[in-house]
Amino acid sequence: MDEIELEEIKREIVESRSLSIKTNNLINALSADLKSIAKRQQGYERRVFVNSATAYAVTIAVILLFVKLAWDVRLETVRDESRESRERVAQLEKELKSLQGREEARARLSRRAAEFHQLITLNKRRELIEGFSEIAKLDLTPTERSVFEAAVERARNELSLIAYQNGRDHARMGRYHEAQQALRESLKYKSDAAHSPQANLELARALVKLGLHREAIPILMQLSEVSSDKDVMDEATLSLALAQLDIQAWNDAKGTLRAFLRRFPSSPHILEAKAKLAQVQLYH
Repeated sequence: MDEIELEEIKREIVESRSLSIKTNNLINALSADLKSIAKRQQGYERRVFVNSATAYAVTIAVILLFVKLAWDVRLETVRDESRESRERVAQLEKELKSLQGREEARARLSRRAAEFHQLITLNKRRELIEGFSEIAKLDLTPTERSVFEAAVERARNELSLIAYQNGRDHARMGRYHEAQQALRESLKYKSDAAHSPQANLELARALVKLGLHREAIPILMQLSEVSSDKDVMDEATLSLALAQLDIQAWNDAKGTLRAFLRRFPSSPHILEAKAKLAQVQLYH
């Protein structure tokens, strides 16, 4: 080989070596770039993963929060409905007890009214009067109350009249203590009956006979001033004057006798009153 070829070969070898070095450098640079890109990709993937995980966690947390809120709302609604149901049940139980109580009360009332009506049927006057105060407190129907009141009123009148007649019978027989008891009983049963003024007069007379002028005189004074029975007024006035004479209240007796003559000029007792007045004026 000549020298030119050797030079050419050397030059090619140098160029090849230089090319190899350049290629190696390029490969190293590319490798470094690839590693850098790989690192950046890994960082990006990690960030994406972290971001995705965070977003997922936040989404799950929000969903759980909404689920909890919805559950709480539903739970509160259920609690309200349960409370309303319990209150309704309690109210219904109370109403049921009230209805049962009213039914029991009505049953007792019916039994009591039937028992009281039986007393009316048997004409047990005293039991009617004694039991009416209790029966009157019950929730009677208007018809029941009217019937019972009429029956009691009739029983009072009848017992009062019977006691009055017994009192008069005792007085005629001279049993004045029994007479005043019977007459008081008559007035207790019925103080405003048709025979009550006469019963008061007979009571006052019985008290005078028993020497109880202090009790008799107020009764006679009231009868002589106000009485629904005009026939009783003149007898009460004369009886008052006689009672005043008994206790030697001469001036009161004279005033009563004068009032009698002035007020009752046509009384059948007019002559007796004149005689009594003349006698008391003569001696007192």
